[in-house]
Amino acid sequence: MADPIAALRGVVVDWPGRAPLGPIDLSVARGEIVALVGASGAGKSTTLRLLAGLQTPSRGEVIRALGVGRTGFVFQSPTLMPWADAVANVALPLELAGVARPQARSRAAQALGAVGLGDRPDARPSQLSGGMAMRAALARALITAPDLLLLDEPFAALDSVTRRRLIEDLHALWAAAEPRPAMVFVTHDVEEAVYLAQRVVV
Repeated sequence: MADPIAALRGVVVDWPGRAPLGPIDLSVARGEIVALVGASGAGKSTTLRLLAGLQTPSRGEVIRALGVGRTGFVFQSPTLMPWADAVANVALPLELAGVARPQARSRAAQALGAVGLGDRPDARPSQLSGGMAMRAALARALITAPDLLLLDEPFAALDSVTRRRLIEDLHALWAAAEPRPAMVFVTHDVEEAVYLAQRVVV
């Protein structure tokens, strides 16, 4: 694979009192969707943190052909600020990047519309269902137009109907983006992985 947007080359992570993770060799191309499937404790979430630059390997090389702020991350829970409304939560990455608040919130309102929450900009997380909160988290991760989007089982806690709808919406958002981000998606669901991903890594 020429010029991956992110790659792990011979990466090993040592754990005290446990067998080390790795070596891991993984390359992700621009615009590619990769699903990581495996049992609990296999190191899938650690792999995402390595790709995000949030964790340093004990050995090996992490390659990130990304600028600062070009990675979006969606966790297993929405991780929304409970005191802030939906539009403020989604606008946060833009404001942290120096975008003026009025412009950031205008773009956040548009992002909420893109994920089906255009009528809930003033709702706080406690007023959103689990599926709605995850939609807001997706909007927040995508609002900076990241080159790499990492998703750590974001739909695992949702019912099957809501989960399927969100997976379809995520794929539609990816397909509509220009340029399309690379996505690395952790899941336990093989059917989900095959539906969403172009490549499945076990």
